[in-house]
Amino acid sequence: MPTLKKKPISKIFSFIFLLFMAFIWIVPLLYTTLSTFKSEADIQSSAFTILPINWVIGNYQDVLFENTSAPVAKWFINSLIISVSQTVLVLVLVSLAGYGYSRMKFKGRDAIFAFLMATMMFPGVVNLIPLYKIIDTFGWVNNYLAAIVPGTVGVFSIFLVRQFMQGIPKDFDESARVDGASDFQIFTKLILPLIRPVLTVVALFTFTGSWNDFLWPSIVFNEVEKLPLTPGLQLLQGIYGGLEVAHSLTGALIAMVPTFILYLFTQKYFMESLSLSSGVKG
Repeated sequence: MPTLKKKPISKIFSFIFLLFMAFIWIVPLLYTTLSTFKSEADIQSSAFTILPINWVIGNYQDVLFENTSAPVAKWFINSLIISVSQTVLVLVLVSLAGYGYSRMKFKGRDAIFAFLMATMMFPGVVNLIPLYKIIDTFGWVNNYLAAIVPGTVGVFSIFLVRQFMQGIPKDFDESARVDGASDFQIFTKLILPLIRPVLTVVALFTFTGSWNDFLWPSIVFNEVEKLPLTPGLQLLQGIYGGLEVAHSLTGALIAMVPTFILYLFTQKYFMESLSLSSGVKG
């Protein structure tokens, strides 16, 4: 008769701890989601309830379509255009930069890369004023380009891609060159398919960072119609004066949907990215 293996005490405690942490994260999200289907009277009521007493969908209708002072639907589209455009540009530029720093040989390559890494020591807020002057000179204020272009090259993303490429044997390149392949063919047909996991992670981080960015869009957009969703939520809260909790929660939940869906479909690559040992030289 087979004997059951006893689980170590450490694994049991780890499971309990992770279950507790999941509970802490899930309950507020669940409460927010259910509260969007509550009437304002139910939320303001002194009696605390998780489930709505009377289910309503009017909050979504009010926030998305019936508030001309805060066009949430337009903000959502603005954020989608900005985030998707920036993500695509980042993938193109970062992959090319990573290939150059890891596979190509040119004078001063390592020194330039070291200088690039050194720029990560400076906080981004230092660049706000000069960056705004540049955007204003180009006439990009209240233009999508003001939010897209400054974030197209992330130093940390270049570092990730370069390190991942460093783990790919260069014998592959030499074999391809023997067969007559050019650098562009090696990059597009050999390297790109191999670095798909790290590019997925870069896309995930870039899209999330662009979607959730609040400070920079608040500076370069001063027209309500041009605002992305995240800074627009602050305006939405101001319009309701902090009294309409149901509408504020509805706007916040709408803002979370794209990133939640993105993580849902890319969680496999995200978990793989937590350890890039397959692509990082020890």
